[in-house]
Amino acid sequence: MKLNKPKLIVVLGPTAVGKSAVGIDIAKRLGGEIINADSLQVYKYLNIGTAKPSSKELDEVNHHLIDIVNPDEDFNAGIFRTRAASTINDLSQAGKNIILVGGTYLYVKVLLSGLIEGLPANQEIRENIKKLRSIFGLPYVYERLSLIDPEAASRIHPNDYVRAERALEVNYLTGQKMSELQSEHCFRDQDFEYLKIGISLDRELLKQRIDTRVDAMIEAGLVGEVEKLREMGYPCDLKPMQSIGYKEINQFLDGDINFDEAVELIKRDTKRFAKRQMTWLRKDNEIKWFELDKNFDQIADLAKEFFGSRL
Repeated sequence: MKLNKPKLIVVLGPTAVGKSAVGIDIAKRLGGEIINADSLQVYKYLNIGTAKPSSKELDEVNHHLIDIVNPDEDFNAGIFRTRAASTINDLSQAGKNIILVGGTYLYVKVLLSGLIEGLPANQEIRENIKKLRSIFGLPYVYERLSLIDPEAASRIHPNDYVRAERALEVNYLTGQKMSELQSEHCFRDQDFEYLKIGISLDRELLKQRIDTRVDAMIEAGLVGEVEKLREMGYPCDLKPMQSIGYKEINQFLDGDINFDEAVELIKRDTKRFAKRQMTWLRKDNEIKWFELDKNFDQIADLAKEFFGSRL
């Protein structure tokens, strides 16, 4: 059993609820540093549409895992887990209080629970695999798995589509073989001691915050940011360029929709995404929930109690 595990506070909540503000407040009060767990803020040049911390906020509190890859570089839950775990261990050895601010629940899950337990079904990937099966047949899907992860394939019957699909899904999500992850998990202990803090807000107020945030992004120059990315040679079909905000502005720049339609689609899709996020988060019984703007002192007191001897 691993002794003296690194301790970290995890700040969770739907998009636009104010997670960054809470994380920065905790870090400033307790002398902590922040690790980003947002799957888009890892990319360079995507600043406005990802709501990255401002230059002032970055100066006030040290942030990690922001602007670490180019938009056309691979980044997934497995890479995040490796990078985040290394950063956590380094900060812990340096005696720092660690706050993980998470916009991507999948990243938090795989970091705290391990890749196998932390990976929920990904419907988009599963639909793509089903299309391959419908076009080329089940033997083709099994052959793909045999090439990617022969050890996993050897444990799965060629006609067992469900298990073959899951093994491929895990590989696509993490960039790692399911057989290796399963072997690793057999000897794995919990790596960290953590406290999950959830930030909530009345549904209608959250919708208003999303509208305000999108308008602010447009005012700050989101269209220009996307234009610059295109000029730099980053195509519209890249994963980050297909995320909410960037996808719609790309459609506008391509002439597929007008400007007002693009803005309304960003607002609509962001609200839908926030609703899905809350559905996932509400299932996590480890999260201690607080309402935004009402409990900053309570959150800080809880954080101080959790870090204890580090303060």
